[in-house]
Amino acid sequence: MTSKQATDIAFMEAPPQVSEWRRLRRVFFGRWSVIAGASILALVLLVAILAPLLAPHDPYQVGATVPLSPPNPKHPLGSDTLGRDTLSRLIYGSRTALMVGFITVAVASFVGVVMGVVAGYSGGVPYMLTMRIVDTLMCFPMLLLALVIAAVLGGGIHNVIIALSVALIPGYARVTCAMTLSVRENDYVTASQLMGASDSHIVFQHILPNILQPILVLMTMQLGSVILAEASLSFLGIGIEPPGAAWGAMVYDGYRYLVHNPVLSFAPGLAIMLTVFAFNMVGDGLRDALDPRLRGLL
Repeated sequence: MTSKQATDIAFMEAPPQVSEWRRLRRVFFGRWSVIAGASILALVLLVAILAPLLAPHDPYQVGATVPLSPPNPKHPLGSDTLGRDTLSRLIYGSRTALMVGFITVAVASFVGVVMGVVAGYSGGVPYMLTMRIVDTLMCFPMLLLALVIAAVLGGGIHNVIIALSVALIPGYARVTCAMTLSVRENDYVTASQLMGASDSHIVFQHILPNILQPILVLMTMQLGSVILAEASLSFLGIGIEPPGAAWGAMVYDGYRYLVHNPVLSFAPGLAIMLTVFAFNMVGDGLRDALDPRLRGLL
């Protein structure tokens, strides 16, 4: 067999190369669960943006109707114990959930990535000090740590964001540090160092681009966990303060009336479940779409 024939056979056996964007779209939207999750997220985001237009009543108006009224044409989901429209508070609660989720994940990921990159790239004392702090914080479950911090700081949306951010930072720092240690040993990083490139150039040109995709997947999947944690804190009474509309607080307000008026708890509970499900499905699809083992393949 000649070398030309061997080359032709190897070329024929090689997997077909496709556009990276085409592969991402195909893998990401290749499952019905991802499509369903993306559709739910788009709907929740649209509701949060258009809340003033979609809410039929003022969500904070006390005595708008008879307290604990059942669903009726004027109030499709009835009213709560103070006579506030449940549907309007449910719509405005989407704003609270998404605001806490996105801000918390943004703050935690930024701080965690900075800590992880500095520790992983520098090594030595920064690595030991950062990892021991991270190990100490990771001894506590995320929700328990957030609960303690929120109890110390008090309620309110700002304190909830701070508590949840601190609880999430260790996970980002550990993942980022491990990935930085791996990327730092690659030949192109060594070549850049031998050519006299600065540390900042290596970090921004070689380290961060190669660890960004897993961090994005982690951020997407943790958005659901943050929304669930915020609902848990609000349910326990140390989350969003009244009269703010929060799904967790709505579940707590209605659980005592499950027999006579179950929609008070079921409606916000269903909203929490669907939103968390949507973020998890989108994160799962994003993880598969960004899998480096599938690059260039159908």
